[in-house]
Amino acid sequence: MWFVFALLSAVFAALTSVLAKVGIEGVNSNLATALRTCVVLAMAWLMVFITHTQSGIGSIGRKSWVFLILSGLATGASWLCYYKAIQMGSVSKVAPIDKLSVVITLILAVIFLHEDFTVRSAIGAVLITAGTVLMVL
Repeated sequence: MWFVFALLSAVFAALTSVLAKVGIEGVNSNLATALRTCVVLAMAWLMVFITHTQSGIGSIGRKSWVFLILSGLATGASWLCYYKAIQMGSVSKVAPIDKLSVVITLILAVIFLHEDFTVRSAIGAVLITAGTVLMVL
């Protein structure tokens, strides 16, 4: 089931890029990001209440809070940079560069989470990087 959600994530991320490029025309990229974030916030809390998981907020530990906040800050920085990039450049060039996050995530997961780095992972990372270069040049 995780594969279905991952695939849906990719589809929605692709839609996000195209819809944002059209919506950001004539709008400050920081303002556009703030507006988008409000929609994401409302949607996320709606899902929490639909699934009746709001009671779990009290059991979140200090470590989880710290890392969720740091993750939120990283997400915000990513979105601000992404919106500025698509406002200034072509989505067809910005999106592949943004997806280099897959390679960077792999490296960070190996260093900080001690996840396995296999030959298959290395080949995949090289192919993603090469594909990005081909798409951007």
